[in-house]
Amino acid sequence: MTEDAHHDASRRNQLRAAALEEMLKFERRESEFRKKDREERAADLHLPLDEIKVH
Repeated sequence: MTEDAHHDASRRNQLRAAALEEMLKFERRESEFRKKDREERAADLHLPLDEIKVH
């Protein structure tokens, strides 16, 4: 592998890792948002969230 090709592959791997990290951060924030939204809606409707199995 030439030095340029190695550099390109290395850069691509760094970008891929950064994109994956950002995607995981987004998914965690989205999950927390959905959980909070679900809890707020349950409170508004006076639903016992503990007794309801939410997947």
